[in-house]
Amino acid sequence: MLETIKQTVNYINQQINTSPEIGIILGTGLGGLTNEIEIEHTISYEDIPNFPVSTVKGHQGRMIFGKLGGKNVVAMQGRFHYYEGYSMQELTFPVRVFKQLGIKTLMVSNASGGVNPTFEVGDIMIITDHINLMPNPLIGINFEELGPRFPDMSEAYDKKMIKEATKIARHHNIKFQQGVYAAVTGPTFETPAEYKYIHTLGADAVGMSTIPEIIVARHMGLPCFAISVISDLGAEGKIVEISHQEVIDSASIAEPQMTIIIKELLKSI
Repeated sequence: MLETIKQTVNYINQQINTSPEIGIILGTGLGGLTNEIEIEHTISYEDIPNFPVSTVKGHQGRMIFGKLGGKNVVAMQGRFHYYEGYSMQELTFPVRVFKQLGIKTLMVSNASGGVNPTFEVGDIMIITDHINLMPNPLIGINFEELGPRFPDMSEAYDKKMIKEATKIARHHNIKFQQGVYAAVTGPTFETPAEYKYIHTLGADAVGMSTIPEIIVARHMGLPCFAISVISDLGAEGKIVEISHQEVIDSASIAEPQMTIIIKELLKSI
């Protein structure tokens, strides 16, 4: 793995002349944040050695370098998922690359189903903790050069960034929630019984991404911030048939508010 990471990083460094401070991974229907980036370089995933290729609608499939909120950033416009057939090591590989490119902080977004009965479609949820119901991406050989065998996860999401994000949301009169995110493999949306089970476990929202990336980032000591857009509801009495296109559409509506929070949060770091 170490040699593969090095090969990919060397290729990217040959294409750019900047050193990113912040890594950003954008979820389903949330790629529009890149419109706010002062773009300096763009690289298609297809051109990057050892890189997976996104196969899901709503994920553009390119790596963008530039400035946002006064910071040098690298953004993934489109991520990878376990349900696409990638291994956990493959789908988290970009986070490993980000770290070697020089990032000091990781920010992640996603579209998720709200299982908290007080949530509504279009709500923004700042993630405070998570419940992992997917295979752990650290299973297998551990490379001490990347991180410890048993990384601590008592603060998976940076408390200072959470506090600052809530201040930003209030300042801009953005309705927001805080809560626990649960991740499942997908690609099926949950049954009513599964929604109930996930909420009973202590989650407020459920999705099919984010946690593997956060685990790998924390393994390497990167502070993390994550935000969900509630694109559908899984609370009893609010469950309706949902399609992937509806998830994309719902996420896109809330995207401008999410963009404000992330952009202003970057300025404060």
